[in-house]
Amino acid sequence: MKQVITSEKKPIKLWLDDIEGNTLAQAQNIANLPFVFKHVAVMPDAHLGYGMPIGGVMASEEMVIPNAVGVDIGCGMCAVKTSLTSISTEKLKVVLGGIRNTIPLGFKHHKKKQHRSLMPKVQGGRIEDLPLVSREYSNARTQLGTLGGGNHFIEIQKGNDGHIWLMIHSGSRNIGFKVANHYNRLAIDLNRKWGSNIPHKWQLAFLPIDDESGRTYLREMQYCLDFAYANRKLMMERVKDVLLAVVQPVTFEPMINIAHNYAALETHFHKNVMIHRKGATSAQEGEIGIIPGSQGTPSYIVRGKGERESFQSCSHGAGRKMGRKQAQRQLDLEHEQKLLEDQGILHSVRSKRDLDEASGAYKNIDEVIENQLDLVEVLVELRPLAVIKG
Repeated sequence: MKQVITSEKKPIKLWLDDIEGNTLAQAQNIANLPFVFKHVAVMPDAHLGYGMPIGGVMASEEMVIPNAVGVDIGCGMCAVKTSLTSISTEKLKVVLGGIRNTIPLGFKHHKKKQHRSLMPKVQGGRIEDLPLVSREYSNARTQLGTLGGGNHFIEIQKGNDGHIWLMIHSGSRNIGFKVANHYNRLAIDLNRKWGSNIPHKWQLAFLPIDDESGRTYLREMQYCLDFAYANRKLMMERVKDVLLAVVQPVTFEPMINIAHNYAALETHFHKNVMIHRKGATSAQEGEIGIIPGSQGTPSYIVRGKGERESFQSCSHGAGRKMGRKQAQRQLDLEHEQKLLEDQGILHSVRSKRDLDEASGAYKNIDEVIENQLDLVEVLVELRPLAVIKG
C-alpha cells in the first residue's frame, strides 16, 4: 500500500503514488456512501470510470451498485500454457489469419447461433426467471465465441518459463451491457422514489440485496459472468484448434480464468459483505490470476497473497493513462509502430484510430506490478509475439 486518505467518512487505501483528480473524486464519493464497509481500496491501475474508478474495490453492507460492477459484466482474462517452446513468424501469421477467419472481432457476430449446449445454464433456476437474459438469449447465441472491441484482445506470447502461451481478454458482449444499463436505470428510479440523499451526479445508484430488484440483478449479473466465461472458453478452444492446424504436436495445460467486473458476497474482516470489483481481480491466498499489460508490453501470471487490506484483490491490468480520443490526438503513429516492430511483435496498430490501444495510452506495467507486490507474487512474465485487437 502506498498511501491512505482519511479525509472522508471511510478511509481510502491506495496502491499507487499518483492518482488523477477526477479518479480520486470518484473514490471519495464511494468513501462517503452510508453503506460502505471498512474502507475503499484503489488498485495501482486505477483510472476514471462511470461512478466508480476502474481499479476500485468496495465492500458494502446490504447493497449492490450496478455502476460499481460496470457495463461489461464478467469481463476478464483467460490464459493457456502450451507445450510449444517456439513458433516462427511465418507460422504466427498463418495462425493470426486463422483466428480472424474463425472468431468475429469488434462489433461482428456469428452469422449462425451457436449451439445451446455451449451457453451457460442458470444457477438454481430457468432462463425464464431472468427477464433481461431471457430477452437477449437468442441474440447472445450469435455473440458467444466473439471478441468484442475496445481493449479486448487475443495474444500469442512467449513466457520466461520458455513456453508459448495463449491469452484472451473479453467479456459478456451485448447481454452484459443490456443487463448493466437496465438495472442502473432501475436503481436510479428507485433511489429517487425512496428519497435517497446520494447525489445523482455521483452515478452510484444502489439496489438492496434483500429487495426483489437487487436479488434479480444479482441473478442476471451471475448469468452474465457465466456467459463471459463461456465466451472466453469457446474462443480459447477455437484458438487452440487454429494453432493445432498449423503446428503439431501441441499439448495444452488447463485454462486459467479470472473475471474483473463483478460483485460477490464474501467474508472480509469477519463480516459477510458485497464485494464490488470494477477493473480489479480476486487475489486470495494461493489463487492464480492474470495481470495483462498493454499492446507491446509484458503480461503476468500471478499468485494471490490474500492481503486483507485490499479485500484480497489486485489490479486487472496496466490501466489507462490517456482517454481514447486523447491517445488518438496526442500519440505519434510511427513512434508507436516502431516500438512494436523493434520487438518483432505482429501488432494491431495500423492507423491513428488504433492509437487508443497503443502502449503509450497505458501506464507502465512494471510500475503497476511493483506497486502491488504485497498483493501478488509474479509467477511467469509473458511477452507478446502476436496481437489481435477487437
